[in-house]
Amino acid sequence: MKQYQLFMAFFRVGMLGYGGGPASIPLVHKEVVEKYKWINTDEFGDILAIGNALPGPIATKMAGYIGYRVGGYLGMVNAIVASIVPTIILMIVILTSLSSFREQTWVQGMTKAVVPVVGVMMAVLTWDFFMKSKQGLGWGKSLFLLVGSFLIIGFLGLHPAFIIGALLLFALTRPSKKKQEGEQS
Repeated sequence: MKQYQLFMAFFRVGMLGYGGGPASIPLVHKEVVEKYKWINTDEFGDILAIGNALPGPIATKMAGYIGYRVGGYLGMVNAIVASIVPTIILMIVILTSLSSFREQTWVQGMTKAVVPVVGVMMAVLTWDFFMKSKQGLGWGKSLFLLVGSFLIIGFLGLHPAFIIGALLLFALTRPSKKKQEGEQS
């Protein structure tokens, strides 16, 4: 049953994730965190950060990791296949049928409409992550990391993978609150 759920979760992501990785991330979150509860939001954030730091499509990297975590090697293959098969099928169907309609205004409007929808979905996910970081770090540190990352990426032109890697190293070297509370008692 778990393999079926894993397949269906990533199949839905593959079918509805029109627009690439940024469109798929909120859909993966909805499936694996909210619907099936295989992981929590903190773990999802960690998986997303690691996935963003590695080369390749984010949706398949997340599918592979989450699939392995939920169902072992079979789950990994299952989730990856489920996430790429819809894309392959849709590309064959859409490219053959839409190529004759590409000059139509409704096709151009449809492709332009995807950008704001993906933007809103990413904004909601970003807000959720920010609120979660506020709980763990507090307002000051969360805002500092957010603004500092934005400035470094925007003005210095540093690739986001370096920022993600640096913040992961920072998080790994920092003692957790649970460990600190355990030492105090």
